[in-house]
Amino acid sequence: MPFTRLATATTPTCHIGLGLAAVGRPGYINLGREEDLGENRSVDAMRTRTHELLDAAYAQGVRYFDVARSYGRSEEFLADWLNTRPDIDDVVIGSKWGYTYTAGWSADAETHEVKDHSLATYERQRAETDALLGDRLDLYQIHSVTPDSPALTDKDLHAKLVEAAAQGLTIGFSTSGPTQADAIRAALAITVDGEPLFRTVQSTYNALETSAEPALAEAHDAGLTVIVKEGMANGRLAAPHAPEALKAVAEEAGLGCDAVALAWILRRPWAGVVLSGAATVPQLFSNLHAPAVDLDADQLTRLATLAEDPRAYWERRGQLPWH
Repeated sequence: MPFTRLATATTPTCHIGLGLAAVGRPGYINLGREEDLGENRSVDAMRTRTHELLDAAYAQGVRYFDVARSYGRSEEFLADWLNTRPDIDDVVIGSKWGYTYTAGWSADAETHEVKDHSLATYERQRAETDALLGDRLDLYQIHSVTPDSPALTDKDLHAKLVEAAAQGLTIGFSTSGPTQADAIRAALAITVDGEPLFRTVQSTYNALETSAEPALAEAHDAGLTVIVKEGMANGRLAAPHAPEALKAVAEEAGLGCDAVALAWILRRPWAGVVLSGAATVPQLFSNLHAPAVDLDADQLTRLATLAEDPRAYWERRGQLPWH
């Protein structure tokens, strides 16, 4: 399994990955994008920004990079970076299929992405991903599985995923929504010829949304690598938007709210990789301080009060505008 390379890495930042959702397209729902990106959101400008982030992340020991078909041109930007650095052979690349990017490089599009977990979409997007990333792709994930997703019951799709796994690709899934735990447990129950179908799970987990924790611990115990996304709650846990309790702990630690928020996740024994969704190099460097944060019992208790009802959390997330 490719993720064993991460398990044996020795850099302090080896358990932090870089996700390119925020920089692979001009519009996204993260708070503060106007300040982060400015007005120039051209393809060339975003490509340059992405390459700068990848350079900085790699230099600091980050070894997992996460993209998706629906993240605009993120696969293309990552492929360009890999092609100009053929000496880099120690990174793990993950992508996702199941959403189609429909915004046409506009931040003001009415619809930015369309979800479809059908076998036909898998085959189309698998070919698109292969054309860009080829044999550099290590992990292919079903994007945002929910309990009602047809991907959980489509035996023909499962057979195709097993074929891909037999050719060396790791197969995983991501989850979203207030019933993530149900989706995780349903996916864990899927077997083909007596073998588990999935080897990784990527879920939203942060100080505000903790509902998936028991299921993620179960996934870890079952041998899956757990990848945590949206650890910053789309910017809600970053200054200046962070809750007062988080700001107070960050001040005590002498580091940013973002580093503390990510450190809180890194303490979970089941968390294999925690994604940074940084849009700027300074944000990335601040995120990468997370392994150095030492939270005491009192600070952990105060941060535990931040958890929201999952349905309220996801309702608010659904109301975040595309910037």
